[in-house]
Amino acid sequence: MPDDLVRLIEMDGLAHAAAVAAWAPAAAGADLGAVQLLPPVIRPGKVICLGLNYADHAAEGGNARPEYPSFFMRGATSLIGHGQPMVRPRVSQKLDFEAELAVIVGRRARHLTSSDALGAVAGYACFNDATLRDYQRRTAQWTIGKNFDGTGAFGPWFVPAADLPPGAAGLKIESRLNGRVMQSDNTKNMLFPVAETLCLITEALTLEPGDVVIMGTPAGVGYARTPPVWMQPRDRIEIEIEGIGVLANTVADEE
Repeated sequence: MPDDLVRLIEMDGLAHAAAVAAWAPAAAGADLGAVQLLPPVIRPGKVICLGLNYADHAAEGGNARPEYPSFFMRGATSLIGHGQPMVRPRVSQKLDFEAELAVIVGRRARHLTSSDALGAVAGYACFNDATLRDYQRRTAQWTIGKNFDGTGAFGPWFVPAADLPPGAAGLKIESRLNGRVMQSDNTKNMLFPVAETLCLITEALTLEPGDVVIMGTPAGVGYARTPPVWMQPRDRIEIEIEGIGVLANTVADEE
């Protein structure tokens, strides 16, 4: 068995891995409290994100319902796993949370159609697209505010697509800051569902195994509140998606 999720996906080994786990004795299991969980895909070739993919979130930011997704990219150096510290950088205090569904690509794909797009999905995870809002608004492009080191929480683990509804539709998605619910919605309300998003992306570029697509956030983010709510050191931010799990991180100032 490979020790890397992308290699496991490429060899079509998920079913075999499940069988091995089922056969393994109880003593072979690891205590989750004794291990550090890395992002499900440690260094994705591409991380493609959507903005404004829930109508209520678009509206709270003063934006009209988009006719085409607002795509942007994240770099692998911004990613952290479940339980790792989310870093508030020394140059800004306006660190915001965004609960999102992550799609992990399972096969090389170009020019997908509505009938075959979901066949390119290996599985799903939770994502926190944490954003430095002041840096996001310094330019017309969002990239700089979305790529600070240690701000893209990804996990807690990978859930195979077969274990969830098609396109991960109809799942409750929620963020909680220090136990307080900040965002609560359902993935059925995405303006551009998973299949349609993959079709649009592959009009332009080739998706490869291990690429990740981040599907946008619901309303309730910190900058849209009165007064704004920014994440502070020692805060605990949780992202929960029904059927996937709870991604939790504690905020820490950059050293």
